[in-house]
Amino acid sequence: MKVTEHIQNANGKPLFSFEILPPLKGQNIQSIFDSIDPLMEFNPPFIDVTYHREEYEFKELENGLLQKKVVKKRPGTVGICAGIQNKYQVDAIPHILCGGFTKEDTENLLIDLDFLGIDNVVALRGDAVKSEIYFKPEKEGHAYASELVTQISNLNKGIYLDEDLQNSTKTDFCIGVAGYPEKHMEAPSLDSDIHFVKQKIKNGADYIITQMFFDNKKFFDFVAKCRAAGITVPIIPGLKPIATKKQLNLIPHRFSVELPDDLIMAVVKAKDNDAVKQIGIEWCTQQSKELVAAGIPVLHYYSMGKAENVKAIAKEIF
Repeated sequence: MKVTEHIQNANGKPLFSFEILPPLKGQNIQSIFDSIDPLMEFNPPFIDVTYHREEYEFKELENGLLQKKVVKKRPGTVGICAGIQNKYQVDAIPHILCGGFTKEDTENLLIDLDFLGIDNVVALRGDAVKSEIYFKPEKEGHAYASELVTQISNLNKGIYLDEDLQNSTKTDFCIGVAGYPEKHMEAPSLDSDIHFVKQKIKNGADYIITQMFFDNKKFFDFVAKCRAAGITVPIIPGLKPIATKKQLNLIPHRFSVELPDDLIMAVVKAKDNDAVKQIGIEWCTQQSKELVAAGIPVLHYYSMGKAENVKAIAKEIF
């Protein structure tokens, strides 16, 4: 079932969903199931699975020269989605990236997903590889998520890259895209960022899922600006409970989001990371309650493969 259909069928009751990371190469899917099992009592209608693009490493050879090596540290998104749908009978939603893919790669991936009965995707540009400052698309790949959305939307119309295909079958993907309540880190302003979000909707996206935020006012302001710009699709908030002191620096640096002063000072004064985890649970629980009271249709949690704190929050909300 499509995400938009899940929202319609809920009749105003808030839905619980979450996002997981594929396991590191060399680990099996059981680690994923172990992180999902504790959260199934809250009846998630769908679970997102991230995709991690390749990274470059340089290995020193015996002659002293450096050899560039391509590494995929978290492969398996498609297989994990198939496993989730088979085991739990819920919709698994793979992330699809521009980075690391040609248009042909993307089409083949979408065909595989369609074969598996996966009918929801999240279309993202993706980050630059760690060895590059700015995002660089593949040759014959997409530079922007809006272009990726167009390709997926075209497949939904039966339009493939090979224009000579006869009697091509239409796919039926529900397309999610990212939104940034505090603007994308590369955007010059929030208004300009929303302009490009609107382009993604125009190109065929069906809903928006946001980057994490820790101040609900930023989310409500973002939604209001989107609505004022004529964006009418569902906007799903992305939430993450802070869990360690290290995240005080890591989250703003990695995701370009602000942490409220009250949350920062509570974490700074915390005795240890166990205390920080409890602070994070309480903060995210209050965020969640306020969002539910405002009639938000889905609360989406970035679990990062750890179920304990998300479960504690879900017990209070769902």
